Amino acid sequence: MKLAPRRIERVLLIVNPASRRGNRIRTKALKAFSDAGVACDMMRTEAPGHAGVIAKAHAHKYDAVFTLGGDGTVMEVLSALAHQGPPVGVLAGGTANVVARTLRIPLNPARAVPLLLAGDQATMDLGRLGDGRRFAIGVGVGLDATMISEAPDRLKKRFGFMAYVIGGYKAVLRNRKFHLRLTVDGVVYERTASAILVANFGAVLNDLVAFGDGIVHDDGLLNACVFSPDSLWDALRILWRMLRKDFGADPCLFYKSGREFTVETIPPMIAQADGELLPDTPLSVSVDPLAGCLLIPRKETRE
Repeated sequence: MKLAPRRIERVLLIVNPASRRGNRIRTKALKAFSDAGVACDMMRTEAPGHAGVIAKAHAHKYDAVFTLGGDGTVMEVLSALAHQGPPVGVLAGGTANVVARTLRIPLNPARAVPLLLAGDQATMDLGRLGDGRRFAIGVGVGLDATMISEAPDRLKKRFGFMAYVIGGYKAVLRNRKFHLRLTVDGVVYERTASAILVANFGAVLNDLVAFGDGIVHDDGLLNACVFSPDSLWDALRILWRMLRKDFGADPCLFYKSGREFTVETIPPMIAQADGELLPDTPLSVSVDPLAGCLLIPRKETRE
């Protein structure tokens, strides 16, 4: 759901100095706001969770709140400002930058800032974890969480997102399977799976990889996407179909939309939400309808 854009004259920039790029490119971000004639106050986070504390305490003074850090910083601010406060602008300061890439926000703040200031305000559903934290894109168990957890630290520092590509390559080759017990709105489904994603968005990485058909972020629903390849060939075939956005019937794909989800696995598996690692399963997920307001580039600038 898009809202009529309003003029943004004063913003709060929350910088996570511990993120991979945040502290290094903050000067570029501040200059971009100055060049746009927008007053910007910067505050640095000091510990995990601090971004949410800052946002909750100060957001009401500003026309928008911008984050410059990793996806975890975005999650903290979205959680703090759900159903309240000004829109959130995401500047890519981390390694994966899943949210920025999905919303087609340029990684360079010199390009991102003017696009977001002149962009649309999108009110969208958020996912909510059992501990209250919210996410924008999705929660995953299996291949995508393994990709993030096994990306070599030395490569993340040097090559950024490409380190996750290496982790993903290793995860696909291994094709680790697990028993999945998925509960959607009280109905139980059991399958052998290699990955499950409870998705709010239908595609990631600038719309390069799509998860399924009809997944939208403002319909009051989340969508469970279960991937069950029996072989490496199946995994490659599914990936090719995702790249082509071909979601016809397939024995290796299972979809179910709903509002309340419980994900249980045997054995317990690591999970991720918007690129941030979570404790092992089980986990509970629910939709928080139209809880988030984000700044996004206008459609014509994203095509």
